[in-house]
Amino acid sequence: MLKILFSPSEGKRQGGTLPPSELFGATQAREAILKRYNEIVLGNDVQAVCELFGFKKAADCEPYRQDIFTSPHMHTIERYDGVAYEYLDYFSLAQEAQEYLKRNVVIFSNLYGPILGGDAIANYKVKQGNAIGSIEPDKFYKERFSYQLDLFLGESNILDLRAGYYDKFYVTKKPYTTLKFLKNGKTVSHWAKAYRGIVLREIAKNNVASLEAFRALEIENLSVAEIKVIKNKTEIVYDIHD
Repeated sequence: MLKILFSPSEGKRQGGTLPPSELFGATQAREAILKRYNEIVLGNDVQAVCELFGFKKAADCEPYRQDIFTSPHMHTIERYDGVAYEYLDYFSLAQEAQEYLKRNVVIFSNLYGPILGGDAIANYKVKQGNAIGSIEPDKFYKERFSYQLDLFLGESNILDLRAGYYDKFYVTKKPYTTLKFLKNGKTVSHWAKAYRGIVLREIAKNNVASLEAFRALEIENLSVAEIKVIKNKTEIVYDIHD
């Protein structure tokens, strides 16, 4: 089966209708970081909250100042609404494609660490790169979840669509494939998020089960320019055509 590694986004949808539930891996392994987050968010040190969230104004923090253990939860793949998720356009997909994303996408959250698209999470805010108290999320989760991710990925084909920052959370020891997008011969940065969302959407729509099937997939406005293999990494380079 094809498993896809994906990034979270700063933007999130508020609300939710789900109760808290078991997350990917061991919930107990997350206990320290989740409790510390809750202590900061519900505490009286407003400056500490603003710094954690990456906000300057206390008023901007209010939508996120809620108990993550008791507040309404939402499927991970539904919670995020940044650029990649806008182009994924999850809610317009058929149910079969939505279920595919819930089962096969691993998202690397700055609070929850590696979680499945179908896991349920609260509305939260952690600016990328920030520590939660004295806990650095990338090191925390790399130490505690790399083995579990190795087991979960098993013999699956791996497509890594994460932004480079999230390599800090997990490095696969097995062969994997990444994508690079060029426009007029130059690497795109911001719009790479959009094309990762577009690619993920097409994968889900077509119920892609292997890298072989993925390579055969025709994606509008994209053509393969080059395929590079370096050790256990295969990089597919796409040209973008408007």
